Amino acid sequence: MTAGSDSVPELLPMVFADPGEALTRARALLDADPSPLDASVAHQVIGIWQRDFGDLRLALSHLRRARQYAARADSADREADVLATLGVALVHAGRTREGLAAFERGVARGGGHTRARVLYRRAYVWWVLGHHREALEDVRRAIPVLRQAEDVIWTARALTLRATVHLALGAVERAEADFTAAEALWDTTGQEHDKADAVESRGLAAFRSGDVPAALRLLDEAEERYARLGTPTFMLNIRRCEVLMAAGLAPEALAEADAAIGKLDGIGGQSTRKAELLLAAARAARLAGDPHTAIARAALAVRLFAGQRRTWWETHARLVLIEARHAAGRGSGRLVADAAAVAGKLAAFGAPAAPEASLLAGRIALGLGWTADAERHLAVAARSRRSGPPLARLTGWAAQALRARAAGSARGVLEACRRGLDVLDDHRMTLGASELRARATEQGAELAALAGRASLVSGGPRRLLVWSERWRATVLSTPPTRPPADPELLSGMTAFREIASRAEAARMEGRPVPALEREQRRLERQIRSRTLHMRGETPGGGDRFDVGRLLERLGDEVRLVELAVLDGRVQVLLCGQGRVRRFEAGLLADAETEAEHVQAGLRRLAHPGAEARLPVVEAAGRRLEELLLGPAAAHLGGGPVVIVPPGRLHRVPWALLPSLRERVLSVSPSAGSWLRARETAPPPDGRHVLVRGPGLATGGAEVPELAGRYACATVLEDDEARVPRVLEELDGAALAHIAAHGTFRADSPLFSSLRMADGPIVVHDFERLDRSPYRIILSCCDTALLASVGADELLGLVTALLPLGTAGVVACSAPVNDAAVVPLMLALHKGLGAGLSLAEALRDARAALPGDALHQATGWAFSAFGAA
Repeated sequence: MTAGSDSVPELLPMVFADPGEALTRARALLDADPSPLDASVAHQVIGIWQRDFGDLRLALSHLRRARQYAARADSADREADVLATLGVALVHAGRTREGLAAFERGVARGGGHTRARVLYRRAYVWWVLGHHREALEDVRRAIPVLRQAEDVIWTARALTLRATVHLALGAVERAEADFTAAEALWDTTGQEHDKADAVESRGLAAFRSGDVPAALRLLDEAEERYARLGTPTFMLNIRRCEVLMAAGLAPEALAEADAAIGKLDGIGGQSTRKAELLLAAARAARLAGDPHTAIARAALAVRLFAGQRRTWWETHARLVLIEARHAAGRGSGRLVADAAAVAGKLAAFGAPAAPEASLLAGRIALGLGWTADAERHLAVAARSRRSGPPLARLTGWAAQALRARAAGSARGVLEACRRGLDVLDDHRMTLGASELRARATEQGAELAALAGRASLVSGGPRRLLVWSERWRATVLSTPPTRPPADPELLSGMTAFREIASRAEAARMEGRPVPALEREQRRLERQIRSRTLHMRGETPGGGDRFDVGRLLERLGDEVRLVELAVLDGRVQVLLCGQGRVRRFEAGLLADAETEAEHVQAGLRRLAHPGAEARLPVVEAAGRRLEELLLGPAAAHLGGGPVVIVPPGRLHRVPWALLPSLRERVLSVSPSAGSWLRARETAPPPDGRHVLVRGPGLATGGAEVPELAGRYACATVLEDDEARVPRVLEELDGAALAHIAAHGTFRADSPLFSSLRMADGPIVVHDFERLDRSPYRIILSCCDTALLASVGADELLGLVTALLPLGTAGVVACSAPVNDAAVVPLMLALHKGLGAGLSLAEALRDARAALPGDALHQATGWAFSAFGAA
């Protein structure tokens, strides 16, 4: 390209069509001794590139030179255009006053079409600063002129900006109309970066309307588009953090925000974006239960926003700062006043976050005993319960529940909690991925706790049971949305298995595996991302729990023990003989500590020579019984017992507790889940499947003998034990026994796995089954380990199977001795062959083992889940 070329003006739109090519051509133009007018364009192009994708200091240097060349060329429109670009850069650098002054000069210098472009960019700056009404006014003035000039690119940009401002003000329908109009215009252009931005903006609109899966899908699509252009995505990082937080993935949002801040600092990027990322990090840290990190991030964000004269943003950062201080245990009249002041400012701005601030002021005031002040603030927050996106309505119902509690109305508390949780149910069922459904329940934890306390006061044990079930293991109440027949997802799963298998082989041979591990993590992220895009298919929130139906099914012999937790103490709800009784036991925190001691003891006992630890483990079991069952232990009767623990106690080896040791004992995530398992009919064909994975210490020694007992069983071992074939045979089987190494992934529970010949079979694989086996036995270590997430949800192998048609599972929650497992499994199958249930057969199998410490510990480590 040479100076004076007719194609020089094309460089400016090229910055957002092909940024790298635009930068290369602009530099080449400057090397060719251009005219002042062309030099102005080239420096402006480099300035835009550096402003949006690189070093802001370099951007300012190039833009000032661009203005000098424009003045030398004596082109008022050229100078006005550069002044607008410079104004945006100055504001992003935190020099707000200078930036707005540049716009004043630009508006004055430009005329007609050029002035409209300057007004559009000033509208963008008003949006960055949080001055939404001013932004709407400028863009209102710009759009008709741009349309009249048939300027498709700038009209589409202006419509996209107006839609974004509408979203900030909560006007989702207006935003969607503008986004639709802008997208139609973008389709007629080659502006690839602008098109990616439009996809990103549609993701934000989907999020604001409550469609989290669509938001995640669109943001991922936008990221792929940006990656092809080689441009950074800081605004996208901020928006994805918002969506991740709403989905209950706050730790991931915090990691993404912090990583983006580091990258932005590394290139000397925009100060405005850094402040926004700090705000996102502060919100994420607070939601992740790290108030001190939240305070540090929010305080820095407040300072940056104040220096940038961004009052709207500063006010939002102050809200997060107050929330974090309250979460850290601070409560004072000053904090109430600060929250109230923030609520007033947000309301004046028309910000959707205003009810959150009023709820916070009311909550702090309640903690101080200031009921009149609390009522005033909570009444304002409660107005949001009638309209808006789900999480905004949830805020309103939380405020209404707190109002009722302050007024002493247990009925009012329960009604508000019911309505609020119904809203969250509807939102949760739009999520297709079981992980998102589970994590989303965290939003209802406060309502569930309020309802639990109120039901205990007003309705006794039966009502407490209903509310305990209302928000326990809700993910298991309906089958998950099946992953689609997505070629990319399926090929990703195949590649993941291959890489994981190669990495495992390399570890066993002592070869380095960092590159393989990096690729495995990349594939895991890809698979998880595509599953999170799934939208829910099941309307409503699943079956409502019926106490009468439960008691009828239990009859006179079976006892179901549901453990609820109120204010940190275990409440034992003993169900059976047509009634529900309540007993108070110990502190949950003490029980968790004791359970960890028991796990450590069982790990020691899995190795020969640790017999001296047996009395210690048994003593810990007695302490656990006192903490978890208390006086209820004396009222269990002589029949079978079903234990329904809270999620945080999923690792307890219940058979170790003295009063449960000799019983027919099963465990269930909820009473409703047990009922569904009890009423699940076995498949008609009665197929048996035996699977033996590679690398077992005993070689899966029980499998050949079991194959002899089940003459018609399908046996998959060696090269036949490959994931596709295993899944095919498991689908709809009556009984499956899988002897394979289990790996529990606390960091990503849906990648917990069983090792097959061609690599791991993971929870995501099981969720693709039309119907999982009616009964399934997992004979190796750690197969019953689960991750406690959300309000009271569990993610892992066992809970993946229960909603898919599995009525009973036997699995292990601790490391065990492989050799000692073999006789336990053979005895278990002997009982099944005699017509016993899994729980009955497991009890008899424990009793048939040798009496030494190693075999006893092995028996205690296994549990029967469900009701088959």
